[in-house]
Parts: sequence; C-alpha cells; structure tokens
Amino acid sequence: MPNTTKKRIGILFGGRSTEHEVSVTSANSILNVVDTAKYEIELIGITKRGEWIVADDARKLLKGEKVNPSSRLFISTDPVENKFVLLDKKNDALLGFIKRLDAVFPILHGPFGEDGAIQGLFEMIGIPYVGAGVMSSAVAMDKIQMKHLLIAHGLPVTDSIHFLRKNWHKEKANIKDLVRAKIKYPCFVKPANAGSSIGITKAHDLKEFVSAVELASEFDRKILVEKAIDAREIECSVLGNDEPEASVPGEIIPSREFYDYEAKYIDDASEIIIPAQLPGEITAKIRELSVLAYKALDCDGMARVDFLLDRVADKIYINEINTIPGFTSISMYPKMWEASGVSYAELINRLIDLAFERFEDKKKCKTSYDIPE
Repeated sequence: MPNTTKKRIGILFGGRSTEHEVSVTSANSILNVVDTAKYEIELIGITKRGEWIVADDARKLLKGEKVNPSSRLFISTDPVENKFVLLDKKNDALLGFIKRLDAVFPILHGPFGEDGAIQGLFEMIGIPYVGAGVMSSAVAMDKIQMKHLLIAHGLPVTDSIHFLRKNWHKEKANIKDLVRAKIKYPCFVKPANAGSSIGITKAHDLKEFVSAVELASEFDRKILVEKAIDAREIECSVLGNDEPEASVPGEIIPSREFYDYEAKYIDDASEIIIPAQLPGEITAKIRELSVLAYKALDCDGMARVDFLLDRVADKIYINEINTIPGFTSISMYPKMWEASGVSYAELINRLIDLAFERFEDKKKCKTSYDIPE
C-alpha cells in the first residue's frame, strides 16, 4: 500500500543570478540523498531568463541540458488555494495544476533567491519554506546592511567604507582619498549584493583599486571597500530557529590569494580542513560568535558564518553570513555538520522540520484586529 503520509516538497533551483550553476549543483546533491520514503519531491527549475519550469523541462535544467520550455508555471497568490498553475507557453491554455506543496526547499543562491525576494513570495502564498525569512535574507545578502546590524550588536567586523556606483563616477577623487586615509592598501572591493566571491577583488594599489571598483559596479549599484588583513579563513555552520546550534568550525586554505570564485569552483586546489586546527578557546569563541551573528540577523533554518582570524593578533572578525550556503555534498556547510555528527541526509530532514516549525509558530499570530467597543 502506498504511503499516503508523505510530505510534498518542492525543490526550487536554478535562478536568475550569477550563481545559477552553483544552485543546480546543490539541487542535484540534495536529490541524491533526500528521503523519498518520507517526501514526495516536485522539481521546480528557474531558467537564467527567469522562466519557472517543471517536469521534463526541470529535469533537463538539472542535467545542464538546453531547455526550450513549452509550458510555464504561474503561482496563485491566494494562500487558501496555494495553486501552481501550468500554462501552455504559446497560447496560455490551461494544461493543469501542480498538486499542493507542503513546503518548498529553495536552493537558490544569490539575488532573487537568497535576498528575501523568493521568501516574500512564499510568505504571501502561505507555504512553509526552508531557510531564513524575508528580513534576515535581505540583510545578510546586502553586505553593507549586514555590517551595520552586526556593529549595532557589538560584533567584530573589519573597517570599511561604502558608496554608490553613481557616486563613484561623480566623486572619484574624494573616494580615492577616503580609501587612502581610512582603509589603506591592500583592500577588498566588493559588490554589496552578490555571492560566491563574484565581482570581488583584492586591490594592492590605486590602479588596482580603480579596476576593482569598475568590476564590482558591473554586479551591483552599491560598492563595499574593506580593510584587508593577514588572516586565516574560518567558517562555521549554524542550524536552528529560536535555539540555534553551531557546528565545529572549518578552515579554507585557498589556492589563490583569497577564496575567489575560481578557487571555490574551478581549480580544485584549495584545501579544506574540518575541524579547523584551532586552540580550544578560539574554537569556542567562533561558535559563540556564529550563534550571536545568526540571532542578530534573526535567521531561521540555516546559515554559514564566515570569519577572518588575524594571524598575528588572533583577533576574530565576522566576514559575512550566508543564509543559503553552498549545499553540495562536499560543501562546507554540510561537511561541518557531518563532522559534528549530523549526516547530509539528516541535515535535510532537520531543515524541512524547521521550516514547518517556523510556519506553525507564525500561524499563532493574529492577522486581524477587532476594535474594542
């Protein structure tokens, strides 16, 4: 007799961002281990053009094949119906409906997936989803706003300045002077809203700085400039809702001067050490700061907190928080949990459970107000 108690989980992947390929790899890894005795999986892909696709088209996207969708998916914003409508792409004729989903696992890295946009959609239509909510997703994605919030909570970050792309074209001399006076070289130049180190440059002098700003400006309208320190790159995974837990930390030894996109995904020469070889008090402090940063941003579900550990002073700085970290079976987030005693398959189960837990907690809030007579 078939199991009629299975939860229907939508795995949402791809996306309209520079991290599309990373998302596809993460989704493949999840599908390889997800408990199909417990969950019925509905694949939902998003092409680079932003088309929502299912069934054979979604499977083609997952395999890296060229997709020419014959249908398109629309979502009803009615939280009672919770309908996913499938239409013929040529004439918008109704082809059918996707069965109601119990929850969605959005494994969309970068803009339009990790920045609160997709989370807002699922809030509107009333579907539980894995990971951080709208506010924490948006703040974590914006490196400038993230720094402001961490500083407000008294958490350690590196010195930085920021400016708009349009101000760079109007005030180059002033910005150059500010960097020279406050940040100095070398420094890191980053687009405020991007992931996987895309658009990030370590600038060693003024000439490199100018080129770095031009590159970062291709990916966002806001530019962040941070003081570079001689540091070890340490990461820590956090899991949970109101009572989050931190994994053992791991260390990245990049094959290049810093852990850029090529070092992460292409040259395969960077070294990962889990657990990181650190003194006990440093390990404990990193785990503590990970939970504090997670709570400062009011995260749910999961996040990976990245640190810089000053090689000379052993001072710890929070570099960034990733609310949808790389999720392949060999990515740092699941590997650090594996080293902490939580398998990849169990991690997926716990994340889905946390999505339902948060959804049920939110349902306790009133959505109407009766004026007292």
